[in-house]
Amino acid sequence: MTTLMERHLDAPVPQKSARVEWIGLGALLVGTAVAYIWGLGASGWANSFYSAAVQAGSVSWKAFFFGSSDAANSITVDKPPMSLWLMSLSVRIFGLSSWAMLIPQALLGVGSVALLWASIRRQFGSAAGLLAGLALAVTPVAALMFRFNNPDALLVLLMIAAVWASMRAVEDGRTRWLVLVGVFVGFGFLTKQLQVMLVIPPIALMYIVAGPPKFVKRLLQLFAALGAAIVSAGWWLLVVELWPASSRPWIGGSQNNSILELTLGYNGLGRLSGDETGSVTPGGGATGGAGGTAGGGAAGGGMWGETGITRMFDSSQGGQIAWLIPSALILLVLGLALRGRVRRTDPQRAALAVWGLWLLVTGLTFSFMAGIFHSYYTVALAPAIAALIGAGSVLAWRHREQYWVRIGMAAGTLAAVVTAWVMLGRSADFVPWLRWTILVVGLVGAVLLLIPAMTRGKLAVASILAVMFAGLAGPTAYAIDTVNTPHTGSIVTAGPSTGMGGFGGGRGVGGARDGGGQMPGGQIPMAPPAATGAAATDGGASQIRGMGGAAGGLLSGSTPTAAITSLLDADADSYTWVAAAIGSNSASGYQLATEDPVMAIGGFNGTDPSPTLAQFQDYVENGQIHYFIAGGGMGGASSGTSAEISEWVIANYAATTVDGVTLYDLS
Repeated sequence: MTTLMERHLDAPVPQKSARVEWIGLGALLVGTAVAYIWGLGASGWANSFYSAAVQAGSVSWKAFFFGSSDAANSITVDKPPMSLWLMSLSVRIFGLSSWAMLIPQALLGVGSVALLWASIRRQFGSAAGLLAGLALAVTPVAALMFRFNNPDALLVLLMIAAVWASMRAVEDGRTRWLVLVGVFVGFGFLTKQLQVMLVIPPIALMYIVAGPPKFVKRLLQLFAALGAAIVSAGWWLLVVELWPASSRPWIGGSQNNSILELTLGYNGLGRLSGDETGSVTPGGGATGGAGGTAGGGAAGGGMWGETGITRMFDSSQGGQIAWLIPSALILLVLGLALRGRVRRTDPQRAALAVWGLWLLVTGLTFSFMAGIFHSYYTVALAPAIAALIGAGSVLAWRHREQYWVRIGMAAGTLAAVVTAWVMLGRSADFVPWLRWTILVVGLVGAVLLLIPAMTRGKLAVASILAVMFAGLAGPTAYAIDTVNTPHTGSIVTAGPSTGMGGFGGGRGVGGARDGGGQMPGGQIPMAPPAATGAAATDGGASQIRGMGGAAGGLLSGSTPTAAITSLLDADADSYTWVAAAIGSNSASGYQLATEDPVMAIGGFNGTDPSPTLAQFQDYVENGQIHYFIAGGGMGGASSGTSAEISEWVIANYAATTVDGVTLYDLS
């Protein structure tokens, strides 16, 4: 028998409020679209590592399928290509430009907000759905990633979709919804490999407890979801593994040209243990390195920041995602307490459980992983936090007549106020009045929640507005700053500068918003940017080791001048690659400028054993490579095949300097 509490909570949305709801949804989605699309081209090529692959995929279907860095298919990026497919198709339609590349990312952001609204609305009503969508839209790291060309934008949408489908399964118990969960997870794997797996334990645990069918059928349905995931991702993996290695590109990020090795090692367990084979430091090891988005690391901190339970709140991650984490956890506990005695299959409790487990599993994994970690990874937490804020707030509001619930709501408000006070204190010059305003308004809002009369009728509007301002003003200000600031490079962060440098310490590398050429932890490059392209007494070795400047570097794309571009364009049709350079970022700028293939020796880090010296010599002998461009990379010329190629070029070809960049004519 349904209790009075359940009837109250499960009451349908009144028909008369439908128009208001749709107006609110329209305003939310239009506002999100405007924010994410406005000035989208200001970031230029954004992460040129992926931009070069987008360009390659827009002119070569083979490069499109494999996710190759260049249209001649020398090597792939170190991620599966699904996110690149969307951007490459857009470029095929609209032509190569920053806007054409990034518009799919912005639309994925609008879609994520809409799908989160739809999911939360089904269990908690329109107000909860709108609040959840708004909280996601103004999360700073979401505003960053949905305007950038990393794979995270598509990954977030697919993770939300997987949870949405799992909640549909809780409603009617149909197997097709679990199969759809598996499809979304499989597509997520083809987007960013094992990171999508973080959503599997929450979904599986939630459904095994709350699924309507009998226990054995629930288990079989979950196995069906697993099978769908394997098929959805496995077809591409199988094709890549079975395709003759001699006629496909090298798998970037792997040492043995294997997508399975990349999946389980560099992009898999290595991220947890810190042992990312192929990073610029041997084995990934304690001193770290860099990977497709930089690599290496050690348990306990160092290059990728200190690990531990407070990692999401430190100066690197805090401003990106932490604003509402404490409030979300409080509302999660409050919501579960309110739904504690309902039936096993209660959709509201199931929803709270799956979003809460998503937050806990992903947050703890990020907090303690010893390998590659960057602050923008935290965008994977944003949907769970937003969902708990929307669902938990509305659920608690409906029970505000109970005093302990009002205390819980006040505690959640104060938690948001304290977090905002700390976050804004790290960037004291950024809207200095906002910190104090949130403090005052938030304290007033918390007090109003404790007064029954202030939570009824028209007076309740004041309480609601005060609490919403306290929770959303800080992240919204950071998100606005993010939208109005161009972001380029491999390591980017949202919001204003917190005064911390290096990978593990805050604003990213090379500037407040850019991912440039500084080493993790604030270390200096192996060779200063000024050395790049200058005549050197070591015959050019310092140029090849250089990390910054026009030739690009480990984390920043090259920026060729018109003279260099014209030089590379000359007689370009006579060569398979108009140039070769160490490291994908160094090669990327030249390729984007000429729209001709440029070979990225050694992949992202310059450490992949592709091509070998013998292969490179064959390419040169056959007249397939026109120029070798010095500079770029980091550590790639100190050992391995990149070093062998560099030394051979220096010993056998004369150097020419054009606009500060050293080139070797291999023809």
